[in-house]
Amino acid sequence: MPAIFNREQIEEALRRVDVTAAIEQGFVAYSEGKVVVPPVGELIFEDPPGDVHIKYGYIKHDDYFVIKVASGFSDNVKLGLPPADGLMLVFSQKTAQLECILLDECHLTNVRTAAAGAVVARYLAPKTVERIGVFGAGVQGKMQVEALLPIVDCREVVVWGTSEEELAAYREAMSGRGLSIRTTLDGDEIAATCNLIVTATPSRSPLLRAEQIRKGTHITAMGSDTREKNELEPTILQMADLVVADSIEQCRLRGEIHHALRAGVLQEGDVLELGKVIADPALRRTTDSQITVADLTGVAVQDIQISKAVYQILRSGPPSG
Repeated sequence: MPAIFNREQIEEALRRVDVTAAIEQGFVAYSEGKVVVPPVGELIFEDPPGDVHIKYGYIKHDDYFVIKVASGFSDNVKLGLPPADGLMLVFSQKTAQLECILLDECHLTNVRTAAAGAVVARYLAPKTVERIGVFGAGVQGKMQVEALLPIVDCREVVVWGTSEEELAAYREAMSGRGLSIRTTLDGDEIAATCNLIVTATPSRSPLLRAEQIRKGTHITAMGSDTREKNELEPTILQMADLVVADSIEQCRLRGEIHHALRAGVLQEGDVLELGKVIADPALRRTTDSQITVADLTGVAVQDIQISKAVYQILRSGPPSG
């Protein structure tokens, strides 16, 4: 029988995992062609609105392969339910036996997504971050900021949300972290005052326009993980000095790069892949005046890396002493 672990056990194991390092290594392996990642399985629902992603793959010559199912139903909050759910299945790469079921309730997906934002900021954010701007006051809007704290010195944060109630909950949840948090219903304020911007929403129409973007701004766009979602006006990618994809193959089909390619304002040859940027310093931001954009659509190698690391901790049992 496979081992089954619940969210509480998984969260305890995560305390002993360097998630950002694991995710960074996964991106490099992916761009080196060492990872097999088939196209994303996807279900899109209209009433109520939601989506389910099935992501799976393996690192060649590794011990495990992973299948992940994760859902996002934004209207769940009206029912008093979490907007996301999911689990990860870890199989032996040697025998195909199911080793464990990680009932993480989408927590591992959230953690690995936030870690990817931290990896991007390490290599693409300006050296001097004046203010961090966040579109989205939900779970990922919080976790992205938390993941950035070890990476950048800035503690000034401006957060955009869709309601005062949502923003009040954000302020309460993020209190006590040494942050100066300002919340707003006006997205123009973020573009005007922040040079590191994270978009973390399910928006289907652009939240940022090209005319708003100042020189030196870095944008991590991670909400657009389907064909329909779109947080950035495509011409923002056209004007950017660097456009980076977590997966070029995947971003052809979804995310901000997908929209820019369709609009004819970006060529695939203009896009760099994140793993290559990590491995080659010459491909990273070189001046604080550059505009940089990272399109994170979520790649199965992230799920492989985080679930593998967590399972290895859970197998080893509690720390000695």
